[in-house]
Amino acid sequence: MTLPNQPGKARTAGATSASVPPAPRNGIDRYFEISHRGSTVAREVRGGLVTFMTMAYIVVLNPFIIGTTPDADGLVLGIPAVAAVTALVAAVMTILMGVVGKYPFALATGLGINALVAFGIASQMSWADAMGLVVLEGLVITLLVLTGLRTAIMHAIPQELKAAIGVGIGLFLAFIGLVDAGFARRSDAGPVPVQLGYGGLLRGWPLLIFCLGLLLMGVLVAKKVRGAILIGIVVTTVVAIVVEAIAKIGPAVTDADGVVTSFGWQLNTPTVPGDVVRIPDLSLLGNFSLFGGFDRVAVVTALLLVFTLLLTDFFDTMGTVVAVGAEGNLLDKNGQLPGIQRVLLVDSLAAAAGGAASASSNTTYIESAAGVGDGARTGLASVVTGALFVVALFFTPLVEVVPFEAATAALVIVGALMITQIRQIDLSDFSIALPAFLTIVVMPFTFSIANGIGAGFIAWVVLRAAAGRARDIHPLLWVTAALFVVYFAIDPLSTLLGAG
Repeated sequence: MTLPNQPGKARTAGATSASVPPAPRNGIDRYFEISHRGSTVAREVRGGLVTFMTMAYIVVLNPFIIGTTPDADGLVLGIPAVAAVTALVAAVMTILMGVVGKYPFALATGLGINALVAFGIASQMSWADAMGLVVLEGLVITLLVLTGLRTAIMHAIPQELKAAIGVGIGLFLAFIGLVDAGFARRSDAGPVPVQLGYGGLLRGWPLLIFCLGLLLMGVLVAKKVRGAILIGIVVTTVVAIVVEAIAKIGPAVTDADGVVTSFGWQLNTPTVPGDVVRIPDLSLLGNFSLFGGFDRVAVVTALLLVFTLLLTDFFDTMGTVVAVGAEGNLLDKNGQLPGIQRVLLVDSLAAAAGGAASASSNTTYIESAAGVGDGARTGLASVVTGALFVVALFFTPLVEVVPFEAATAALVIVGALMITQIRQIDLSDFSIALPAFLTIVVMPFTFSIANGIGAGFIAWVVLRAAAGRARDIHPLLWVTAALFVVYFAIDPLSTLLGAG
């Protein structure tokens, strides 16, 4: 997941041009350049553990997004299988980043992009088709890295739109969390489309658990506790288990008319698990159709979905790598990360690997900054983090214990963290403010990340051109805006062409 950079104060000084790097102690030291970067094996191991603790929550959250959402055919992948592949891909790609990239960057399923896959793509096709588009997006990014075009394309999208996309995804995630917890629900009375809880009231113990978890995680994040989200999920789940054992709440029940008759747990009923360790279910590996999505939706729509995936994945990684690199004093005098092509190559392959495993696109995590802040400077820390994900792979039964009300509170917290990127947008210029605003609000209001990006791109091109800034608009942005015009107008255009 990529969140706004929150660098810490503490730094460990690495070797500088004015100092002589110490001689490597052994082969591991030499390969990872541990001494050269002013670190130690113990520091790298500790940093890898800290990074794992701050991002292990994805093994819980991703299954609740990917594993519980039906595709266009009504198929649900299931929590246990998605939890297993989430841990597996994170383990393999993080270790690969450590060995090949040689930097302390960890990877896992990207929050935000998994919501796009679940709610914006799989809703239009099968899960296999949707994951095929994710693989295709990963292959395209890999090609862009190999040809050196990835950096060039990054400069085509204005920084304000990049920030607006992050803010919009944050609001989208928060909205998903509030709805899935039952805090916000459809209203059956009057013109108001949504309402608070049930009939305007927060009814039942599960909603109280959600509020408790939200406040607890908020406090932990505000106090900068490492692993705050994971700790919050665990504590909230334990409280939920105790409440269920005493009150015997049971699952939520609705009648044939959709009226709620029991204000119980939205998905999992929290109970003490029968199994803690289990052989992981890896049945989802390879369950994708590379071009199947093009048979389910219009070709233009499929291409724009791939492009939207690419955008969502593309710029987050560049920002994360630079931010974490700066935190660890790993950038050169020009502010560039030496050997960044290796890092970007692994990150791009991780996107394709996530799709091939039905875990959704994997990306470099900003939480890597936690390990760097604790002293990690080399790829050995990533190897340690990846090894811990291997261990987590066998503890996925614990994920089935977590109630929706605990996991969805974390989504709201993540959304709050992502919305802080709004400070990067110059809202005093309306030709910037309106495109950013549309990008941000259209995502949650239409339940589509692609719609928000499209609305923002079109508005940016139109308003900036009208303001006499057409020369500042990159040609790629003109092309993309035109494609989104076709995307939004596909139905009337099809009707017109059919009538002709």
